[in-house]
Amino acid sequence: VQLQASGGGLVQPGGSLRLTCAASGTILSINVMGWYRQTPGKQRELVAAITGADRTRYLDSVKGRFTISRENAKNTVYLQMNSLKPEDTAVYYCNAERIRVPGTQIVESWGQGTQVTVSS
Repeated sequence: VQLQASGGGLVQPGGSLRLTCAASGTILSINVMGWYRQTPGKQRELVAAITGADRTRYLDSVKGRFTISRENAKNTVYLQMNSLKPEDTAVYYCNAERIRVPGTQIVESWGQGTQVTVSS
């Protein structure tokens, strides 16, 4: 199973970006998909996560600005980021937990990071 993230870039404060992460491989289901972010010298933190039943959770600082969604049929998760702030600048990583594949379950898989820079 591989996760491919895309959609990062440079945006001005107040702008928007949409991150996309698609999981590929022979996948039966994915329990939780999410987005984390990391800046130099800091621990990776959970930004948003969504279950297969569309239950969501968000980092407090992004509530009301970011929206996570997923398309189960495509094994894809999205992160719509609005009203971006300079403090949102980070490398964003997608994550998938408890991935059911034929014959077994993969505990966790990570995508490559995508850089988001919010600056004027």
